[in-house]
Amino acid sequence: MESTSPAVVMPTARQNPFDPPEELRRRQGLGPIHRMTYVDGGQGWLVTGFAAARAVLADPRFSVRPDHMRSPVAQPARTPVPPGFLLRMDPPEHDRYRRLLTGDFTVRRMKLLEPEIEAIVNDQLNAMELAGGPADLFKAFALPIPSQVIGELLGVPYSDREGFQRNAATLLNIDLTAEHRQEAVRELMAYLRDLLRHKRSWPEEDVLSGLAAHEGLTADERAGLALLLLIAGHETTTNMLALGTFALLANPAQLAEVRDKEEDAPAVVEELLRYLTIIHHVVRVALEDIELHGCVIKAGESVTVALSAANRDADHFAAPDALDLTRSTAGHLAFGHGLHQCLGQRLARAEIRIALPALLRRFPALRLTVPPEEVPLRSAMTIYGVHELPVTW
Repeated sequence: MESTSPAVVMPTARQNPFDPPEELRRRQGLGPIHRMTYVDGGQGWLVTGFAAARAVLADPRFSVRPDHMRSPVAQPARTPVPPGFLLRMDPPEHDRYRRLLTGDFTVRRMKLLEPEIEAIVNDQLNAMELAGGPADLFKAFALPIPSQVIGELLGVPYSDREGFQRNAATLLNIDLTAEHRQEAVRELMAYLRDLLRHKRSWPEEDVLSGLAAHEGLTADERAGLALLLLIAGHETTTNMLALGTFALLANPAQLAEVRDKEEDAPAVVEELLRYLTIIHHVVRVALEDIELHGCVIKAGESVTVALSAANRDADHFAAPDALDLTRSTAGHLAFGHGLHQCLGQRLARAEIRIALPALLRRFPALRLTVPPEEVPLRSAMTIYGVHELPVTW
């Protein structure tokens, strides 16, 4: 059933650091789909129910192209979509680019990468132990591990991390102007074009060397694909590691479950992904009139899918607001669903599954050095998390 009260701006600030915004939960209690007034005054829809969210994400009649897509948050004009940036493309264009990358993220390829992930995690833990506490776990652990892992896979030198980390953070900050974000894209594209030219002349065993050798792509298409992989490959996992640690420190019984039962790590990862859902929302545009849960979405109307709310839907998950590392979370939407489900989800799962238990075993007395309410949250970022996590051990 539809709820008709309008939402002028999509809420992203979380009153409890681990729960969806209270306004989204209130709307969810009124039904799975709601009329929504977008920032520019246009009418569209907000989806908060799990079944309705899966239906939208799986339906090819909903487009991801930015043409005529309304913004659900108070942000400046969208930055132009770089060539090859398949997150903003529909088939067949999307399928052509995605096929080029699928072989780099297979189960077998990720399994072969696990010893490298373990070595990177161990080196980072050694560095933390040597430096001693207190520390900012975001900078000391959560940020460097995914940056190094995606660098190894793609062939991006870790020595260049300062530039791509800074520009990635700028690109994802919805409080900054369009000019700031466009400049970040220009710098990243220029850096990646140069790196790909180098790979074309001196190839190695990495993803960018494969892209550089592909004759069917332009230089900008190669750089656009590389940009997507670089940003998605470190920003999402970085914030899951930091926020996941924060959530476990706030739930000591669950923390012990992670530290002491390594064989349960895969289930732990899935529940943390569901519980935290760091991607606030995604937007689709109806290509034709579509009926959804008794509502008719008109062609051209935007639909905002609130992933964090959908993953807390009591009609699908029992006691959804509890962090329960023993539950089954089959089908959660933390990585999306359907055609645009996250390409790198196996890599993210492997990093979290390896890194979190290793951290908690190495530092069994790990604890916050500030009250939980003083941990600064990334409410103004398209990928949620913490800006820093002060800890000691």
